[in-house]
Formats: sequence, structure tokens, C-alpha cells
Amino acid sequence: MFQNPLYIGVDPAAGKKPFTYVALDGSLSITHRGSADISEMLAFLANQSNCMVAICSPYQPNQRVMEKEEIRRSVSPPLRPGRWFNYRLCEVILRKHRIKVIPTPAREQDCPRWMQQGFQFYRQMVKLGFQRYPAENAPNQFLETYPHAAFTILLGHHPLPKNTLEGRLQRQLILYERNLQLPDPMRFFEEVTRYKVLQGNFPTNLVLLPTELDAAIAAYCAWLARNEPSSITLIGDPAEGQILIPTREMKSRY
Repeated sequence: MFQNPLYIGVDPAAGKKPFTYVALDGSLSITHRGSADISEMLAFLANQSNCMVAICSPYQPNQRVMEKEEIRRSVSPPLRPGRWFNYRLCEVILRKHRIKVIPTPAREQDCPRWMQQGFQFYRQMVKLGFQRYPAENAPNQFLETYPHAAFTILLGHHPLPKNTLEGRLQRQLILYERNLQLPDPMRFFEEVTRYKVLQGNFPTNLVLLPTELDAAIAAYCAWLARNEPSSITLIGDPAEGQILIPTREMKSRY
């Protein structure tokens, strides 16, 4: 018998415990949340028999897909000659819709540390038996998502900077209104008093950290992939790596 499904968002970074994760159950309640190193993260996943994992990192380095003329012709509006060679197709699509994205280099050693952490994590997940989404009848699957694009699409325009308090409140409100069982971020304003402002005592415990919010939106995308597949799209080239976005049709620009 399978366990009840878990939907796990993982945000790789650099540092001693570089993986921030959030796990949701089928009712969108948080069951696990924290930071881990790669061995701890893999140990947690090894104990799961039914989960969808969304990772906020490229699946692999740029495979030079954009050097193929037939791929470049498939992009609308047409690409200027000599540009976009060092992007993945999914990244080009996002940029064409005015969603900022960090390009993925073709050589792993040229990639930032957080991307390299992600590559290693994907490889270890495959060794654990996880399969790339969509894999029919596979209980444990993984996919790639991009938090900034997901928040932008759900909001309909670019969100406020994620490292600011207002940006965190905005992102948590997006998730709260999508029925994730998080503290209502509007309570933050109810808890702010004149005395607390003077003391510098703000109720920031009511608001998730930026990395936790990124992991939470990734977990939500994982939930959508299994429960509402008609509300998502995989963009990019499957051989190179696709990004899941929470919409069937993107606006022309954000």
C-alpha cells in the first residue's frame, strides 16, 4: 500500500544546509518544513513511497538546444540572429514573456553553486528510483519549477522583491489565497502596534522566509501536477529540461 501522497518543494542554495524544503499533504497542509544538507534531504525522500518533488533548480546544464535552427524558428516572436545561444529553450520562453530568469551555462563548472547543488540532487534522486514527470504509474516523480515565474503568473504581474518584508507578505498571500494552510499574512498588520514598532518587535514569525516561500510555491506546483494537470504547462525541450508553470496559457508579457 502506498503512503498518502506528499508534495515536496525543494529550493537549493549554497551553505552548510543548502536545501530548504516544504512538504504538503493532499489538503495543502504543511507536514514538513526545514533546511537540510543533501544526505538529510535524500534520507527523507528515501522514506517516501508516494511523492511528487518540485525542485527550484535546472535539471541539467544547457544542452545547446538553442543552436538548432529549427528550435530557434519555433520561438515566437522570432529570435534575433546571434542571440540566446547560452540559454535553455524554457528560459528563452520565459524571457520572451518578460519574466526574468538566470540562464543556465552549458558547462557544469561554469554554473553557480546553487545550480551545481541542484544537478547533484537530481542525479541522486534518479538513483533512489525517482522518475521525471510525467511518468505514468510512477509513485515517486520529480519536476523542475521556477518560483519567480510561478509567483508572477499567479499574481498576473511581477511581484515585489522577495527579500523585502512586503515581498514576503505578498507571496504568502498568493499562497494563502490558493488554499495552502499557512498563517494568514494579513494577521501581521493586526499584530503591529505602536509599542511594538518603537521596540522594533515585528511579528515576522507569521511570515515565511524567502527560501521557504520559494519551496512552498514549488510544493504547490507539485500538487497541481498530480491533482490539477489541466492547470499547468511544461515549457521547454524535454531532452534539455522543462519548467512547470501554473497556467495553461501565459500572458503575452508580464
